[in-house]
Amino acid sequence: MVYHLRLRKKGIVILPKEIREKLGVSENDILIADIKDGELILRPLKPKIVRVNPIVVEEILKDEGDKERRKEEFNKKKDSPSLQ
Repeated sequence: MVYHLRLRKKGIVILPKEIREKLGVSENDILIADIKDGELILRPLKPKIVRVNPIVVEEILKDEGDKERRKEEFNKKKDSPSLQ
């Protein structure tokens, strides 16, 4: 189906409800605008769902926690008076 949309002040285009429903988008969703061969193509930005091994996630979180602890220890030593 072809839709005729009006360009309003500040470049605002209102998408009819039927288009929003077909695209599965709603207020504050992000759309990707692409121009190809002089035509505007709008498509919703859909986050990719990626399967991640939970063990890998645990290792990454542990490494980050270790880094934070080392930084805190370093800052404590740096800020404490030296024992001379």
